[in-house]
Amino acid sequence: MRIALPLSLILLSLPAMAVAQQNADGSAGGQPPQRVRSVTLTGEQQCPKSEGDEIVVCSRNDEPYRIPKALRNDGPIPVPSQSWVNRVADIDQAGRVAGGLPNTCSPIGTGGQTGCSIMAAKQWAAERRAQKRAEESVP
Repeated sequence: MRIALPLSLILLSLPAMAVAQQNADGSAGGQPPQRVRSVTLTGEQQCPKSEGDEIVVCSRNDEPYRIPKALRNDGPIPVPSQSWVNRVADIDQAGRVAGGLPNTCSPIGTGGQTGCSIMAAKQWAAERRAQKRAEESVP
């Protein structure tokens, strides 16, 4: 009983002491900041200075991609790893070429020659992509 009364008085006075405390800059100790700003920096950017009752959290993002560069593969996906949709599309295209259907660039059938310009354009675009990849990989 002797300990309970002084202990209860101390515990009751703690909130009053917490309210009376102030930080070095004069703001109330228990108040949250008015503004918290999260900034992602890239390259040589510097973290901005905080203004007033503001907290600035800076993080550096030198690599914007989630997959590390060493693990990225831009090449063609091997057939066993492709989805069934891609496999069926390849089989369908092979059947169209074999049958000489329109837009297939085949000497067989009535409309096979109509796809030769489309195929040449696709081949040119693939060569350009390969050339750009080769230029980017040279240090």
